[in-house]
Amino acid sequence: MRRHRTAAGILLAVGALFTGGLVQAGAADAAPSAPSAPSAATHTASATAQHKARAFWTAERMRSATPLDLLLTEQAARSLRSPQAHGRPATVAPTPAASAAFPQAGGPWTGGGAVVATSGRVFFTFQGRTASCSGNAVTSQNASTVITAGHCVKYQGSWHTNWVFVPAYANGNAPYGQWTAAKTLTTPQWEAGEDINHDIGAAVVSPLNGKTLTSVVGAQGIQFNGGYNKPMYAFGFPAASPYDGTKLIHCSGNSSKDFLFSQDHSLGCNMTGGSSGGPWFTGFDEASGTGLQVSVNSFGYTFLPNRMFGPYFGDVAKALYDKAQAS
Repeated sequence: MRRHRTAAGILLAVGALFTGGLVQAGAADAAPSAPSAPSAATHTASATAQHKARAFWTAERMRSATPLDLLLTEQAARSLRSPQAHGRPATVAPTPAASAAFPQAGGPWTGGGAVVATSGRVFFTFQGRTASCSGNAVTSQNASTVITAGHCVKYQGSWHTNWVFVPAYANGNAPYGQWTAAKTLTTPQWEAGEDINHDIGAAVVSPLNGKTLTSVVGAQGIQFNGGYNKPMYAFGFPAASPYDGTKLIHCSGNSSKDFLFSQDHSLGCNMTGGSSGGPWFTGFDEASGTGLQVSVNSFGYTFLPNRMFGPYFGDVAKALYDKAQAS
């Protein structure tokens, strides 16, 4: 699995655990709390900015984009050297953990089907550097909605720029084109305090050559408040070693609820940085490559290798989705 991210708040929670200060979690199947107003935080890209983004992402830039998680690792190291970096306490920013020594429940997706076209890489500029994540096209009223992770649209108070979605990305090639974001959105909880339980993002992409995204690549269904402890499939484009971002990678198995510090889903997987924002499906059919999206690749604990975590799609996620599909 990706040793994707370790949230800054997780380190604080670990400290609380050993001092007896961690509040006991609720019932095993308790869903995250209902959303607060507004339903989503939104950033709009001008037509000029979208044109710039489309021109910016050449094949070479896409190949050389660094997984966002690796950029955060570098930033964390700088933060440790300079405790007040970014105006924050001396806590480690989200980072990927070391690559797994051997794969666990993961590998290239060779089954074909709809997921090959609906899944893709996300490219953007973060603090002046090119970076990447993953995303997925879902059914929506506007036929133009992509679901990803919150940190793949906004991080440390700044919205990412030059944001594009490249479905079915293949080693610098964009067989279905580059779809620029007219709007990017995230949950109020991620916007306000980067709450790892609500690390969910969305993008509304502009038409390309007069056509909407899902009329070209298709779309996956999406489900909310579906519960925990189910068989799931996770997909993404990990680009940190041992992966290189050129292939769609998947993991599958029985999911569980995080028993440590979050309300997230948990799944055995060795995907690495760059897979953030890739979709998790329940009821996935291998023959057709279709399922219901219920989460995204979000983070991993450095002390718990070969396991990744994704936020629960409850009322907060539904409010975000509703805002995006109506845009």
